[in-house]
Amino acid sequence: AATRSPVHRDQAMVVTSHELATEVGVNVLKDGGNAVDAAIAVGFALAAVYPTAGNIGGGGFMVIRFPDGSATTIDFREKAPMKAHRNMYLDENGEIIDDLSLTGYLASGVPGTVAGLEMAHRKFGTIKWQRLVKPAIDFAKKGFVVGERFAGELNKLAPVFSKFPSSQKVFMKKNGEPYIKNDVFKQPDLANTLKQISKKGADGFYKGKVAELIAKDMAKNGGLITKEDLADYQAVERKPIRGIYRGHEIISMGPPSSGGIAIVQILNILEKYDLRQLGYHSSKYVHLLAETFKRVYFDRARYLGDLDFVSVPVDSLTSKDYADSLRKTIDMQRAIPAQEISKNQQQLIEGNHTTHYSIVDRNGMMIAVTTTINSGYGSKVVVDGAGFLMNNEMDDFAAKPGKPNTYGLVSYEVNAIVSEKRMLSSMSPTIILKEGKPYMTLGSMGGSRIITAVLQIILNVIDHGMNIQQAVDAPRIHHQWLPDVIRCERFAFPLDVTHNLRQMGHEIQFSNHYSSEAHAILIDPENQVLHGAADSRYTGTADGY
Repeated sequence: AATRSPVHRDQAMVVTSHELATEVGVNVLKDGGNAVDAAIAVGFALAAVYPTAGNIGGGGFMVIRFPDGSATTIDFREKAPMKAHRNMYLDENGEIIDDLSLTGYLASGVPGTVAGLEMAHRKFGTIKWQRLVKPAIDFAKKGFVVGERFAGELNKLAPVFSKFPSSQKVFMKKNGEPYIKNDVFKQPDLANTLKQISKKGADGFYKGKVAELIAKDMAKNGGLITKEDLADYQAVERKPIRGIYRGHEIISMGPPSSGGIAIVQILNILEKYDLRQLGYHSSKYVHLLAETFKRVYFDRARYLGDLDFVSVPVDSLTSKDYADSLRKTIDMQRAIPAQEISKNQQQLIEGNHTTHYSIVDRNGMMIAVTTTINSGYGSKVVVDGAGFLMNNEMDDFAAKPGKPNTYGLVSYEVNAIVSEKRMLSSMSPTIILKEGKPYMTLGSMGGSRIITAVLQIILNVIDHGMNIQQAVDAPRIHHQWLPDVIRCERFAFPLDVTHNLRQMGHEIQFSNHYSSEAHAILIDPENQVLHGAADSRYTGTADGY
């Protein structure tokens, strides 16, 4: 693939969605901080300079691999408020009320980002908390220059923001006009919120003044989140999901993320095929990926949910034996319809707008962090007086089991709305080892396309021999069981491949804009040089020293 070269650095690397956040992370590493310190500073910086996805009003997942070889994950996914209930988005006829789980105050789960970052700092950080939050405070207070992309987003969303006075106050000028390129964007209320977090840690968000602002705004506008919800929230440290693919060890996130299980499951199925011989984006290769994706996304729908509420057959789903059984159902000559897969796939029994950043420090600590407020700019609601956007993650529950959400994803009873439950996610922060040594850290944004984006980058490197920038930039395809269609970027493959796939029975949809932004770091096993890749589809950056 023709692409720019990766960024090369000798000791440490940071890759994020915004150049200012990347710079913050690199400076923390240069000041002697470790990868966890840098990840915390980057997380807060993104909340100030990248509001489309960076956040303190959302949640996410962190995967850490330590220099001694151990690994862990931190789950700071949002939770349903205590007053949430199964049918909260259905009308009197039991049908889903359009947009209720996406826009406005009722769409938000209890945020987890601040609690997750504080847990990471308390357990693994080395630099003072205040030092890590300060760059974000400065960006919010002093402002930063509006770029063309940010200006375009604010202009496009102006009609939505105008519905909420607190959002209009932040994202539109005092005269009601949208920001334009080269304006300075300041967020004084957010600066004050970040100051509370800087002084009091997570208590500065979940208790006291900020919590009162959240609860008051929610109560005033029909939201469900209360001071009790906020005070009760806790991040959770969980065991990573692990797998082996062609001698490479995969370390990823477990439920309520579906990403780790799905990636290991897909790799287990594909391992018995010679993908390089099939040919990159040949008709047989694309067919095989699509058929594999279908089966795994069906399992996602019927098995995966919050481990604290449902039993997830993790060991079975990630086993080589189960992958063998799924592989036997793939016909390399024809597409199996999605509904046929749902009828015939064996039942397991066992006793259930996003941004990503990758960091490697000078000691070899690796971090993959994916955070989200769900769709771009979340619920479009800014907490009045607190200056930050709330998530619309409640849409990631099965508002009506068996019916699709905004990404077209279907899930069942295991992901039904329950008070204080974490909603299912596609976020897939992943770390890969080669011969037991650090090799890659990667992840992506993109809703339901996150899993397939991360998976294809792994295949591009391991099976197709691409460098990390080529692997990130290469055209991607996507299939998620339902709807039963291969989605792909324009020019992903030539006309004869499209023809062959349709002859096999696939429906294909091309898109000019493929909303999946991936960021990755690869460590050259021969000379230990770090290769950073920010997705060329967007405006992310890679840097280090």
